[in-house]
Amino acid sequence: MSEAIECDVVVIGLGPGGEHVAGSLARAGLRVVGVDERLVGGECPYFGCIPTKMMVHAAQKLRDARLVEGRAGSATVTADWKPVADRIRDEATDDWNDQVAVDRLVAAGGTFARGRGRITGPRTVTVTADDGTETSYVAARGIVLNTGTSPAAPPVPGLADAPYWTNRDAVRLTELPASLAILGGGAIGCELAQVFATFGVRVTVLEASDRLLPPEEPEASAAIQRAFEDAGITVLTEARAQQVSYDGAEFRLDLGEGAVTAERLLVAAGRRANLGDLGLEHVGLDPQARVLEPDERMRVADGVWAVGDITGRGAFTHVSMYQADVVIRDLTGVDGPWADYRAVGRVTFTAPEVGSVGLSEAGARERGITVRTATGDLGTRGWIAEDPGPIKLVADADRGVLVGGTVVGAAGGEILAMVATAVHAEVPIATLADMHFAYPTAHRGLQTVLRALLD
Repeated sequence: MSEAIECDVVVIGLGPGGEHVAGSLARAGLRVVGVDERLVGGECPYFGCIPTKMMVHAAQKLRDARLVEGRAGSATVTADWKPVADRIRDEATDDWNDQVAVDRLVAAGGTFARGRGRITGPRTVTVTADDGTETSYVAARGIVLNTGTSPAAPPVPGLADAPYWTNRDAVRLTELPASLAILGGGAIGCELAQVFATFGVRVTVLEASDRLLPPEEPEASAAIQRAFEDAGITVLTEARAQQVSYDGAEFRLDLGEGAVTAERLLVAAGRRANLGDLGLEHVGLDPQARVLEPDERMRVADGVWAVGDITGRGAFTHVSMYQADVVIRDLTGVDGPWADYRAVGRVTFTAPEVGSVGLSEAGARERGITVRTATGDLGTRGWIAEDPGPIKLVADADRGVLVGGTVVGAAGGEILAMVATAVHAEVPIATLADMHFAYPTAHRGLQTVLRALLD
């Protein structure tokens, strides 16, 4: 190995947050080395947000067309997966090639190192290329970690030896199976379940919890359960696979009492942080840590920052980008604002969408807040569009402000913007309830719920 190369910052992992840090610091004149052994850009553009939303959008087109009958005339709809697969390959992922992203970093003034990055000493990173070549970099200002997560699989006997799919396989499909079992009823599992069912796949979802989307409000889970039942999706809650087997043509999931069979199996049962063999011990961090816990400036150790999924603040691109901005400010000497997670929003892109921000009712009670809640629906616009809601708002009764909210509907993620603003800015509920709400819009449904909190 040759003598270490000096630089200002090394970024290990170029997901959305890491790429943003590397490019921004390079444009600011710092000597930046970006390191990644996988695709520059991370999970989001190649296997997550972008291709899956193309799938969701395509499925919505089919659902809309099927609603023409009895409302606007008649229509014949034939599902075809090929245009979806082609668009994902050609428009979203460049056939899973990251050259555009690499060129973007280099054009910003950064250096790209393809390989596995590992901390080998204070402010020192060694990169091992595919051919075994090692190059070390000494970062005068420090190291930024953005190594992300990978699909996790539960320790079910037989599962590790079976050719199951993860989200990474699902977005690469060029042909759909006749039937699909999905292990996990969280956001990823639910989004993909509904997409494939809309395209004619017989789908069964198995969720170990007592409801779909366990982190969300029970009212939201119930709405998605109804939508799935209407779409012909079989939902099995409190279902734990005891054994998985595959005979070359069919998967079988034994549940103790009964079994589920399907042509293919998709595992969407969570993700694990990519922190193994990262050399955390060389900077005083626990090498067995499940997540890293940064301070308000995203620092996790002397000369080390972390952003994205590995911080445990939500596996969302927007959180990673938000944290990246904090790191950029810290490394360029800008005095804040620093990290604040009161109003982290999230959207599950099912039909209807589930948009949530801040604390759930259960989460607020766990924090000792004097909780008041109110529920409602999307009102007149929801009735016109056959989009019933629900809406749920969570208030701190002592302070008279919102601490969380959930909106379920075709535009749930968009309506959420107002609730997120209210939570973030701590706008008094009395002020919100007395605003003008355009009629007939879906967001007008919020006013009724806000006023109920004041009664």
